[in-house]
Amino acid sequence: MQARIGTLGIAFAAVLTLAACGNGREPQLMNLRSSHQGPDEFSVLPTKPLEMPKDLASLPTPTPGGKNLTDPTPKADAVAALGGNPRRLDETGQVPAADGALLAAASRYGTQPGIRQTLAAEDYQWRKDHDGRLLERALQVSVYYKAYKPMELDQSAELERWRRLGVVTPGAPPSGAAQKAVK
Repeated sequence: MQARIGTLGIAFAAVLTLAACGNGREPQLMNLRSSHQGPDEFSVLPTKPLEMPKDLASLPTPTPGGKNLTDPTPKADAVAALGGNPRRLDETGQVPAADGALLAAASRYGTQPGIRQTLAAEDYQWRKDHDGRLLERALQVSVYYKAYKPMELDQSAELERWRRLGVVTPGAPPSGAAQKAVK
């Protein structure tokens, strides 16, 4: 009987080991867990307050499925909050004519079609290659920071590089303070 229990235990451990080694799953570098399933507070968009018009006869005819004055406009609200003009948002996805010079400057060295898909595929492969060791995956240890450590920017070295080039860095601490913060 004990031999049978031992054999079953070894078989169960082997199955768990093989299941943890499977490559068919999505890499999970950041293992965050919540103790409960609750509502997503970021998915709720508040509506704008209702306003009573001065003249009810001047109201436009309702259009089913159309826009309403109280509908949330998160993109336009964000543009306005950042000091932009929300009316300049183009619903068609085309670049406004006034931004042509900016677009020309940004693409002066050329553009690569499909760059988002390329980067997504490369990042997926990176996450898959750096998904942690067997026990890290089995115990759901977060390996995000370890996986992306080679891509980390050394802030102090970068600040000094810019200063050596003569670039003014008013938002950074003075030279002596930067040295003390590193130590």
